[in-house]
Amino acid sequence: MEKLAGVPAKKPMGQRIKQFCVDFKNQWEIQSMIIPGVIFMIIFCYIPIYGLTIAFKNYTVIDTLDSAPWVGLENFRIILSDRYFWDSVINTLGISFLKLLIGFIIPIILAIMIYELGMGRFKKMVQTISYLPHFLSWIVLGGMLITWLSTSGLFNQILIGLGVITNPQNILLDPGKYWWIATLSDIWKEAGWGTILYLAIMAKIDPTYYEAAKIDGASRMRQIWNITLPNMKMIISLNLILTVSGLLGSNLDQTLVLMNSQNRVRAEVINSYVYRMGMTQGDFSYATAVGLGVSIVSVILLVTANKVTSKLNDNQSVL
Repeated sequence: MEKLAGVPAKKPMGQRIKQFCVDFKNQWEIQSMIIPGVIFMIIFCYIPIYGLTIAFKNYTVIDTLDSAPWVGLENFRIILSDRYFWDSVINTLGISFLKLLIGFIIPIILAIMIYELGMGRFKKMVQTISYLPHFLSWIVLGGMLITWLSTSGLFNQILIGLGVITNPQNILLDPGKYWWIATLSDIWKEAGWGTILYLAIMAKIDPTYYEAAKIDGASRMRQIWNITLPNMKMIISLNLILTVSGLLGSNLDQTLVLMNSQNRVRAEVINSYVYRMGMTQGDFSYATAVGLGVSIVSVILLVTANKVTSKLNDNQSVL
């Protein structure tokens, strides 16, 4: 098959390694700056991978990784028959899909709205206010939500004032409302921070595109649809891939802060279930097996989402 014009031929592996060595030698001062990061990753990311073997063993705190008895796929068999695990899966998917459907779109809309404000002080003020919740920990935000959603809290006062309810209720104790509380509070915390990449991309769009569109009589909405959004396509695709790959990884900090004995049936997610089984009940092998299974599924979701988005982007792979 003939090579496409303008597309350089891929060099052989040996030649690329040789070129890398030459570049490293010529730029060793700069290249050596990554060594601490590489060492950190090896110690804390790669060496602990060996610990995944306890997912196939009956490990206790008195065992070593090598001395623990081998049980094969027994832990995974238990997972498939564990009702509480599947309850946590349902809760995780429910909350994650709500965050995907609502929380993924809002930062895009918010970024476009901020971009349309121009370069004045008001724009900077809006950006600063929208970023602030991101820098607050879930301990702080959780305490605020627990207070606001209590029987004497702000939300009950507003609902009573509007005539929606007559008697105050502790909203956080209602299992049926927890998914929405988790979704909306996460959006409130992260929506502003999620606009940063989008605003950076929009700042690089050639303003002559908008000027030409104005001359052609395009409305502001038409300019956003035909100029702004197409230029954001790749970064939107990247964020979508990362969001889909994290569908099984609902926020653990948020769950531990907002979950209580009354709403646990709808609040328990996979991460909190793994934490409870491993750290609270000491069943490390079972917790590791659950975590390993979730990681495998997440990788599959990542690859699938990348394939789908590459098809939508004219076979241009994002990752």
